[in-house]
Amino acid sequence: MKSLNRILIFPLLAISLLASSVSLGAEHPGYIEAPERRTTGIGKFYMGREISFVMGHRAAAWLNRPERIQEEMPDTVVENMNLEPNEVVADIGAGSGYFSFRIAAKVPEGKVLAVDIQPEMLELIEAQMGQQGVTNIEGVLGAVDNPNLPANSIDAAIMVDAYHEFSHPFEMIDGIYQALRPGGRIFLIEYRGEDASVPIRPLHKMTEEQVVREMSVFGLDWTDTLDFLPWQHMMIFTKIE
Repeated sequence: MKSLNRILIFPLLAISLLASSVSLGAEHPGYIEAPERRTTGIGKFYMGREISFVMGHRAAAWLNRPERIQEEMPDTVVENMNLEPNEVVADIGAGSGYFSFRIAAKVPEGKVLAVDIQPEMLELIEAQMGQQGVTNIEGVLGAVDNPNLPANSIDAAIMVDAYHEFSHPFEMIDGIYQALRPGGRIFLIEYRGEDASVPIRPLHKMTEEQVVREMSVFGLDWTDTLDFLPWQHMMIFTKIE
C-alpha cells in the first residue's frame, strides 16, 4: 500500500461546514467558502483544492470528440480495469456514456450503472442504448451529494475527468464507498495537475498527491497509479474492509 504523511487542513478562509462523522466513521474535513472564485471555480475549497464548475449537457459533443480516442485511450483504460464478465460497475459522472458503453461490453453478465446528475445526459445514454441494442446499462439520476447507489451493490466505480467537479466530494465518495463491496475498486482518472504542459485549465486537473490526500479520508488503499495515458493519471483505490 502506498501512503502519504498526514496532511493538515489550513484554515485559509471561513469554514462553511463543520466537521462531522458519517456511518463509516470517516471524519469530514470540512468545506471552505471563498469570498471570490477563480474563473473556472465555484469558490468552494475542499482540503486545499478549489472545486471546478460542472460541464453541462450542452458540451456533450465535446465529450464525444473524435480526437478523444488518442487523447484519453478509452479502450485501453477499460482493458486496464481488468473486469470480470459478471461485475457491476458504476460510471460516476457518466455524461454521454462514452465509457459506459465500453464497460458494458466487458461485463455481459453484469451491468453498468450510469450515474449522472443531469437528466439530459441520461436521456442521451438511453437513446444510444436503443440504437445500439445495449441492454445492460441502467441510468441512475444522482444528486450533487449522493450517487444514489444501494449499499454493497457494486464491484467497481470509475470517475473519468469528473471528480474535480463534484461540489460535495466527501459525500459522493462516502456514497461510493458504502456502495462498494469489500475488495471493490475505485478507478479515478484525472488530468495530471503536476504537468503544466497538459493543455487543460488548472482547476480541471488534479495532482496525484491531492487525489491520494482526499481518498485517504476513507481509508481506501492506494493500490496503483497507471501512467500510460498521454495527459492523465489512472489511479486505483481498493476498499479493504
